Amino acid sequence: ARVAPALVNISVQPAGSGLRAAMQGASGSGFVVDPSGLVLTNCHVVRDAAARGGTVTVTLSDGVTRLRGVVEHSDAISDIAVVRVNHHAALPAAELGSSSDLRPGEFVVALGAPLGLTNSVSFGIVSAIERTRSELGLHDSLGARNTTAYIQTDASINSGNSGGPLLDVHGRVIGVNTMKAMGMDGIAFAVPIDEVKRVVRQLTAHGRVLRPYLGLKFIELSEPVAEELNARAAEKESRGLFGGGHVARVPARGLYVMHVTPGSPAQRAGFRIGDTIVGMRAGSPAAEVVSTKQMVDGLSEHVGGQVELEVSRDGEKANSWLEVTVETMQT
Repeated sequence: ARVAPALVNISVQPAGSGLRAAMQGASGSGFVVDPSGLVLTNCHVVRDAAARGGTVTVTLSDGVTRLRGVVEHSDAISDIAVVRVNHHAALPAAELGSSSDLRPGEFVVALGAPLGLTNSVSFGIVSAIERTRSELGLHDSLGARNTTAYIQTDASINSGNSGGPLLDVHGRVIGVNTMKAMGMDGIAFAVPIDEVKRVVRQLTAHGRVLRPYLGLKFIELSEPVAEELNARAAEKESRGLFGGGHVARVPARGLYVMHVTPGSPAQRAGFRIGDTIVGMRAGSPAAEVVSTKQMVDGLSEHVGGQVELEVSRDGEKANSWLEVTVETMQT
């Protein structure tokens, strides 16, 4: 109940008039995060308004008060948008929690306006955390790797719930409801609130999300992946395809470099195909690197600066530290 007053319904009417414009209208949910009138929602809810000058109408939780909304910032890759409304009085704002300690089995509540039915509530549990886009069968088509790891829940999230808050048992926002599995009940996904906070910080500071670029393509290592790579290398070695040289084993953890882009920051720093990135440091104690998300999140805080990456390399007894400049990916 403490979050319900902060819930809003968002409707978008594309520019133009007539039946076609009316049929292209979109609606979704959102929630106030600042009493001055700052609203969070999904980018896909307000996409037409942001790109084509459509009209955004924000209806407050009383179901009567309608305010004109302006899309201040939006990021299609993370699917997060910031909408500003003006009101004569301070608006009730939701309390943002943290998604870092979320565990499967925890109770959650989803708020929104499915099918335009405002102030709707559904509940369920966290079914899984850190669901990647590849696990969901989604492909990146916007020129940048999307490392969002979604919260999976069985709380009912339908058309119109998009952009609404996912709450923990204390009524704090721990995610933004984003999508459901097509044709399936009880399988829905939300963007973790910690990721949302990071995106909003960058949108506010830079007007866009600064995504890091090194010029590397790599895969996450695990014991099964490392065993397969090592087996392939051993087979090639036995056939003399390495000129009689010894091939070092790939470690079971880290990021295995498959490609280095010519002329990229990574090539200038001395990275080679076959390197395994196992650590990172940038003015702080070194941290182990075991996942793509961990790598990208760490680099995102240092775009335009330099970081050191710890590399395990074939034929070398000790790991090396390579200093690389983190450039901005143009999207």
